[in-house]
Amino acid sequence: MPIQSSDIFNLNQKVTRYKDVLANTLRYRTLWQESLRGQLVEHLSALVQACGLSAQIEERKEIENLEAVVVNLGTTTSGLKEPIGGGLQRDLIKQNGSLVYQQLFNGKILVLINLPFIEKYGQPQPPKTIAVYRPEELKEPYLIRHMETLVGELTLWEDYDDDAPEPNQRIGFKVNFEDGKGVAAG
Repeated sequence: MPIQSSDIFNLNQKVTRYKDVLANTLRYRTLWQESLRGQLVEHLSALVQACGLSAQIEERKEIENLEAVVVNLGTTTSGLKEPIGGGLQRDLIKQNGSLVYQQLFNGKILVLINLPFIEKYGQPQPPKTIAVYRPEELKEPYLIRHMETLVGELTLWEDYDDDAPEPNQRIGFKVNFEDGKGVAAG
């Protein structure tokens, strides 16, 4: 039984789309290698220096085409100490967080935030995904916004207070009638 081109029109469209996606993967990987990785390092270094943030820009190249550029805020002592006997104490180490531009298997770039954590004090939170971009979409205004998001998330983590209600989570009687000091207006 012969196959008519009209019978496989949809299949042909899907095959064309598939080939386009494969070609894009190769193009995205080439863009990363030839320009984007270097531009990220350059722009992020300039941002860190301009705002006075104590961070290092690292390139991670363990696996080709799964590389990353990381704004790493480093490791410090947490101020917490664990008694280990004999009057000795061991400092608990704090990872200060990072902003990661990770190349995905398909050449697109995953941007995520690793929040701080202190060893032996709970579990690290999973990374917060900001977005996935095609290489040509990552422009300097996005990098600035990502850095702002990072610093905002770090500030929230450092200033954790479970007693302060989130402003959008307040519910109850007279909420809309309070004068901002918790006192009903009227």
